Amino acid sequence: MTYKEPYIIAEIGCNHKGDMKIAKELIYMSKIFGNANAVKFQKRNNKELLTEKQYNEPHPNPVNSYGSTYGEHREFLEFDVEQHRELMAYCNEVGITYSTSVWETTSAKEISSLNPEFIKIPSACNNNFEMLGWLCDNYEGELHVSTGMTTKDEISTLIDFFEERGRAKDLVVYNCTSGYPVPFEDICLLDILKLKEQYDSRVKSIGFSGHHLGIAVDVAAYTLGAHIIERHFTLDRTWKGTDHAASLEPMGLRKLCRDLRATHKALTYKSKDILDIESVQREKLKYKK
Repeated sequence: MTYKEPYIIAEIGCNHKGDMKIAKELIYMSKIFGNANAVKFQKRNNKELLTEKQYNEPHPNPVNSYGSTYGEHREFLEFDVEQHRELMAYCNEVGITYSTSVWETTSAKEISSLNPEFIKIPSACNNNFEMLGWLCDNYEGELHVSTGMTTKDEISTLIDFFEERGRAKDLVVYNCTSGYPVPFEDICLLDILKLKEQYDSRVKSIGFSGHHLGIAVDVAAYTLGAHIIERHFTLDRTWKGTDHAASLEPMGLRKLCRDLRATHKALTYKSKDILDIESVQREKLKYKK
């Protein structure tokens, strides 16, 4: 197996708490301290995405809410397209790739107008074929799709959909378990091997989107063949919000990037029986008959 260099995405999502200053600090720390390749935000049109009942109900976990209803909470955390344009410009200034997950067709249209390198479709929306069809027809960049809470048959239907539209070679498919955080026994890393066996030749790449604790699992995912690794990122895991507890703080992201790149260097075969680094030790230490 030939291993591509790891590509690490720091998912900021809504961990900015609705504050552009915090969002830019997260971008800066992702690149300058963490050494990630990309950051990813989220874009929702909440009136389109939520039913009126969902919009007006209380947040299911009030301690994490930024509003008196779930709709108000979501609106508080939402940046408009011009703010996303500003964040993309800041990413370009810092030298890191900008991207965003889109949750419905309106957001897909808004974010595609910025022409980012890739757009992400979250697990919750990978069956929104209206949105997926619009993206296939109108957006030319890569399309990254997570497969959490998705059956094997649904994944097959999804890949077929992109193939029928001539876009499968622009598709990155992520192994994922939808939970925050996910216990280790539910990560199911070996499903990466199934994705590679069934789809590696049909899509652009296989990735891994993790919501677990620590960074050891990500190195294992990379070794199994998922060269794109996505992890939630925050400045403080104790902040109010659903995703912070399953996120990496700056030092965690830095160690993740370090360890993945070290693993990439190590995943080789010996070029000769006795490497140059071994020859001196062989001469000094090897048992001589």
